Amino acid sequence: MFCPECGSSDKEMIGNICIDCFLKDYQFLKIPENIKITVCKHCNAKYYQGKWIDEDIPEEEIIYRTLEDNIEIDDMIEDEIIDLEIVQMRGTIAECTIDAIGEFKGRELREHYNTNVQIKNSTCPTCSKRNSGYYEIVIQLRADERELKPEEIQKADEIIYNVLNKQFKKDKLAYLHERAVLKEGIDYYIGSYKSGKKVLNGLKNHFGGTSKESPRLISEDKSTGKRLYRIWVSLRLPKFQIGDIIEFEDKIGQIIDINADKTLASNIKTCEKFSFSWAKYDNVKVIEKREDIQKTSVISKSPSNLEILNPDDYSAYDIDMLEEYRDFNIGDEIEVVKVDEIFYPLLTIKKKLN
Repeated sequence: MFCPECGSSDKEMIGNICIDCFLKDYQFLKIPENIKITVCKHCNAKYYQGKWIDEDIPEEEIIYRTLEDNIEIDDMIEDEIIDLEIVQMRGTIAECTIDAIGEFKGRELREHYNTNVQIKNSTCPTCSKRNSGYYEIVIQLRADERELKPEEIQKADEIIYNVLNKQFKKDKLAYLHERAVLKEGIDYYIGSYKSGKKVLNGLKNHFGGTSKESPRLISEDKSTGKRLYRIWVSLRLPKFQIGDIIEFEDKIGQIIDINADKTLASNIKTCEKFSFSWAKYDNVKVIEKREDIQKTSVISKSPSNLEILNPDDYSAYDIDMLEEYRDFNIGDEIEVVKVDEIFYPLLTIKKKLN
């Protein structure tokens, strides 16, 4: 069989012509001379195949990815090597070169191309929402039967910052739109409902408390008819804090831990621990705040008794010895609580009070 173009009969044939004639006009790589890409001017998200992707990547990386997306290589090519280079930027146009090496039936082929990538700046839906003051959830931080303490507010701010900073890597609406300081507490306006729930969980894990959601209709999507809501969440911190003395049902105890599920206390009469869920919160009465707890000294100790200085009149006062009191030593300053005219020593709380 001979090649109809050059008459050769001793060369490998590609279709109806020899390989040499085939390669004269053969190009194994295809790329448009001009490429346009839409990029968000705020976060560098790229509009690709009908959706916004690749947030927070450098402009140069966007250009290289765009070139890669637009390159087509013939299936017959093996061991291809593609070298991309941005030669210069002219305003929003990147002048680029593509150098390609590939193997075709044992022959090394080289090709060179010039192309331009034009960047069109726009604003992605997420940044559009953010710039317009969009938010989906408001967390209203309050304290029950008391005012929020400065250290509680400081810790809440820290938790919110840390949670949103972590969430922002996968949720671009995880931002604090507004922090409103009110007489009754603090309101946090958060862009994303999903991330706002993460914030709420973080606050409850640290402070405990009860919460209530109130959805409010704000508009309706005209294209789908779907109703759009904002969620107001009232998070009410408990009337007690770690170290406070409370009465719950038939027990009197000192609060030693608080979390999202329950509160743990130590019975001041028996030193046994007990807990209660937030569903029973209304059954709790605060007897004494931690800052009001009296202090006194141990003046003697025996296997059966612990003698302390009565903080009311400075007389000697005997307390029946419990196993938990044996670590007290003469001269130690301890905290005591008086209930029904009887003093009870308190054990040391190891958890940070804030």
